[in-house]
Amino acid sequence: MRNTVAEYDAVINICKELYQKKMLDYGAAWRILRLPSLTDQIFIKAQRIRGLQENEVHKVDEDEKSEFIGIINYAIMALIQLELGVAEQPDLEPEKAMALYEKHCEITKQLMLDKNHDYGEAWRDMRVSSLTDLILQKLLRVKTIENNKGKTLVSEGIDANYQDMVNYAVFALIHLKVGQNLS
Repeated sequence: MRNTVAEYDAVINICKELYQKKMLDYGAAWRILRLPSLTDQIFIKAQRIRGLQENEVHKVDEDEKSEFIGIINYAIMALIQLELGVAEQPDLEPEKAMALYEKHCEITKQLMLDKNHDYGEAWRDMRVSSLTDLILQKLLRVKTIENNKGKTLVSEGIDANYQDMVNYAVFALIHLKVGQNLS
């Protein structure tokens, strides 16, 4: 598996560092967000990425990389919300928030490793734009599941969709050389 684990960990470490800094700046204010609000935040970021990929002119000085990092962090927050439920007030100390972040990153990484074993790292031959489209597709699925009050007949649940979004965003960032020494 090439350097997938090292590349994956390097990307997650960048995301985790930003999450940790924002926890120190803002605390766990995100704990009041309901799942549809987190889904919508991820949707905004994915739409922004798609716009960056399709439009030649960019009026805001941000790139795809920061938006993919945002998708990862919001999706991990959503997984934490699924586990803990929504809070009325921020209720996590930074240490607990980091422990939960790391827990869900590890679970999601294991899913990636299992799927990579079965799919033979097919993502390496995919375009970043295709990964963006897959994230958008997962978001539309999550919105439908949310509108159905979490009920599915035969499909995977919301958690699996958030995990896939994290993994697709990590793959995109690996393609974009985030976290790699390019000397």
